[in-house]
Amino acid sequence: MQKRSNYHFTYPINIGELDLATMVSMYRSRGEPRKSMPGEYFCCALSHELLREGKFWFGLFYSQKVWDELITKGSEGYPLTEAEFIILGLVYSSEDEPPHREYVERHSRVVDKLSYLILNDLRGFGFLVEDESGYVRITPRGERALHGIARRMHGKRFLPEMIDHTPKPEVPKIEEAQRRHQDQGNLFI
Repeated sequence: MQKRSNYHFTYPINIGELDLATMVSMYRSRGEPRKSMPGEYFCCALSHELLREGKFWFGLFYSQKVWDELITKGSEGYPLTEAEFIILGLVYSSEDEPPHREYVERHSRVVDKLSYLILNDLRGFGFLVEDESGYVRITPRGERALHGIARRMHGKRFLPEMIDHTPKPEVPKIEEAQRRHQDQGNLFI
């Protein structure tokens, strides 16, 4: 199903290049207010106005007004992206039994490190619950958040057709070349 709006938070396209410690640090500090150094300014990523203080999002800054506009109905202040939309949608649309955490992480279409952080955060915020076997269920709070971001992105409540269930592409493995001449002597003896 075609998206109608891109007016929501997004993760950087090259977030997979970050090491785990940097990704966790940036993920945990998203939404924190930051003040600029004396004599310097931030620029709001959407309104392009100069700011002395802005909310931090993976190297970008947003004014409080723009930040509040990006927060979707039902999210209770939680900044939702397309990745959270897919994760909540996968769990919500599982019909017979709840999906396993590994399945949801694999089909989230973001890098493994980030999908792990997102799932933990959604669970900690009360949008998802996970049983001791690793099966994930959506809560009523999670349903409200899912329908809110669906309305922002697609203009209506969530429908399973809104998400693609294909897993993220695997990173190709580079094979090591085999030596042709096994009997070649070592020149450094």
